Amino acid sequence: MECKRNTEARKANRFKKMKTRKEFKEEYKQRKTQMGVFQIRNTENSRVFIDHSIDVNAKWNRHQLQLNMGMHPNKALQNDWTTLKSEGFEFEVLSEIKHQDEGTPDYKKELKLLEEMIREELQLNPDKVY
Repeated sequence: MECKRNTEARKANRFKKMKTRKEFKEEYKQRKTQMGVFQIRNTENSRVFIDHSIDVNAKWNRHQLQLNMGMHPNKALQNDWTTLKSEGFEFEVLSEIKHQDEGTPDYKKELKLLEEMIREELQLNPDKVY
């Protein structure tokens, strides 16, 4: 009898702890992702692919998936990836933007501007850019 009561109590507690769909959605909206400008660098020839995102990790995963599937829109990068595989490349975040608690900043606009500034600062030779 005691054992049965404990099992029922554990089941009741488990259901109390479960979050609703609405709570999960709200949690997802409130999460803070890493925002910034990053590069994918070919370690053999030092060519770089520079991009930006409000979710750097998700964008890196997207690029990897496209490259591994042979479907990346940048054909030169795709050709090198196909030849060298992932071992021939390094991923690096060049600059980050921190989340602001006040106002509603246009992060996409800020990231695009930051990417342009980084490109100017690096003064990359056009043949070293994908």
